[in-house]
Amino acid sequence: MPLALAACKKGWSILELTGFTMGTSYSVAAIDHSKSVNKTELQAAINASLAQVNTQMSNWDAGSEISRFNASTSTQPFAVSSELASVMQAAQDVHVASDGRFDVTLGGLIDLWGFGAGQTKTAAPTDAQIASVMGTTGHSNTLRVAGGSLQKLQPDTEVYLSAIGKGFGVDQVSRTIESFGIKDYMIEIGGDLYTAGLNPDGMPWQIGIETPVAHDRGVQQVVSVSNHGMATSGDYRNYFEQDGVRYSHILDGTTGRPVTHKTASVTVLTENAMLADAWATAMLVLGTERGLEIAYERDLAVLFIDRDADSAQNGFVTTPSAAFAALQA
Repeated sequence: MPLALAACKKGWSILELTGFTMGTSYSVAAIDHSKSVNKTELQAAINASLAQVNTQMSNWDAGSEISRFNASTSTQPFAVSSELASVMQAAQDVHVASDGRFDVTLGGLIDLWGFGAGQTKTAAPTDAQIASVMGTTGHSNTLRVAGGSLQKLQPDTEVYLSAIGKGFGVDQVSRTIESFGIKDYMIEIGGDLYTAGLNPDGMPWQIGIETPVAHDRGVQQVVSVSNHGMATSGDYRNYFEQDGVRYSHILDGTTGRPVTHKTASVTVLTENAMLADAWATAMLVLGTERGLEIAYERDLAVLFIDRDADSAQNGFVTTPSAAFAALQA
C-alpha cells in the first residue's frame, strides 16, 4: 500500500522532503499525527538549519568558519561559534578514545594520496613525501581545542570535517523537525541518519546496510533503528590499485597510509548522528580486532563486516558488538 494511502486511512499524514546540502542529498520522512504541519514551512526551516551548518563547517565554502580557520597561519586562539566548538570537542574526544585513529587534520595526506575532491590518483606517494606531509597532520600534535576557540600548533594545519559534519547536520535537522511537534521521523544526509519514534507501520525504522562491494547496491543486513543516530563507513567505493595492491581512501593518520586490514565496512549506532559519523570512521580505521575491544570498553553499538573468502555469506562475515546485538534483540 502506498504510504500516502496508508496515512490517509490511519488519520495522519507523511511528509516526505528531499534536497541538497554539503555536496550530497538529504531526505526526510516525518509523520504528522496532527495533520497540521505546513510542509513548505518545514522544508524552509530544514534548509535554513542546513545553510547555517554550512556557514560554520563547510570546507567548500571559502567564507565558512572552518575555511577561515584553515586559511589562517596564526598560532593564536581562533574564536568560533558554539556549534563548531561542540563539533571540534567531539572530534577531539573521539580522537583520544580511538587511539588517535579518528583525525580531522588529515587533509594534507588525503590530497597526497589523491583522494581529495576532484582528484584522480594511480600511484602511491613516496615514503619521503608521506613523512613530510605528516609534519602538518595529527590532531594531538597540531591542534588544540579549548572552550570556544581552536588553536593551531602548526601554522599549516588544516581541519576537514567530512567525517563528522554531515552527522552534525542530521542532528540539527532533528532539532528543527521536533520544534514543529513531530516525534516520529527519519533523516538521512549522504548516508548518515537519525530516526525517532516509529515508522508508518508502527515499528522501529528498518535500515539496510549495503553489501561492501564497489558496484553492488545489495543489502548485507537490515537493522532496526529508533531514537539513534546511524552511520556506515566503507572502503569499497574510493580506491586505486597499483602493482596488484589495493589502496583505499581510508587513511590511518598514525602511519600516513591506507589501512590494510580485512574490515570492509563498519556501522555504528549512537545517541546522535554526529557521534555515529565520527565513530564509524574511527572503527573502520581501527579494524575489527581493536575496534571490538574499544566497542566493549565504551559500550558502543558497532557492526563490523570483514572480507572472508571462506564465508558462505557472499564472501563477508559480520561481527556485532554486544551493544549492537542488544539493540537488535
